[in-house]
Amino acid sequence: TDLSVFRALSQFLVFVYCSLLWRGLKFILRKVTGRCELQRICYNNKHGARRSLKIGTTPNISDSRNNKTLLRSALSVDSDRVEKTIDDIMALKKINPDTNPQLGVSLGASLLQIVGYRALLMQVEKLRREAYDCENQEHEEMLLKLWKELRPDTPLSGRISKQWCEIGFQGSDPKTDFRGMGLLGLHNLLYFAEHDKATALQMLSDSLQPKHKYFFLKFMQFLYLKSLVALANARLMLG
Repeated sequence: TDLSVFRALSQFLVFVYCSLLWRGLKFILRKVTGRCELQRICYNNKHGARRSLKIGTTPNISDSRNNKTLLRSALSVDSDRVEKTIDDIMALKKINPDTNPQLGVSLGASLLQIVGYRALLMQVEKLRREAYDCENQEHEEMLLKLWKELRPDTPLSGRISKQWCEIGFQGSDPKTDFRGMGLLGLHNLLYFAEHDKATALQMLSDSLQPKHKYFFLKFMQFLYLKSLVALANARLMLG
């Protein structure tokens, strides 16, 4: 018990020491450079994902509560309110927009990228959670279109058919293969088949060869899932 208390106390003291050290370092940097954290990020990094990711972490390292609140809200603001949010940030940090015109431009570009990324993630997650519905005509049309893209010269005998196994489904009713990725899986497959048909057909052909033998659809779903995890972790933004 005494050892646990000692460890907890030690961790607390280290945390306090590091916090004070970081604040002191930031104070010195601001005095020396004449720039706050956001200014240093915007001026020292080119436009792109890396700068946006650094701006995305500023609420976690900001000193004042007002700064943290405003910066957190800025990361989820609507795109049409980005300009107003930038004005609020510059006013809070006492930055003159006339002498720092590039800051507003750089910060605006990064905030739009962050807002767009979060909107994309929400849209993707919504599709993933939407289950395939065989009563939904739009879902059924997408499924039949997938068949025509991958088997253009072979008529489908029926909605429930063993023919679905020819394009990588595991059973005669393809709706059961979308349980993991939801409607997102169907959207991804159809997009792949429509926009890179040669590669899709080649992969499907390879999957049917005895020396490879894998379920085309299941393999593609696995790749989409890995991409979704990477997107959720913002790794794709490092591009």
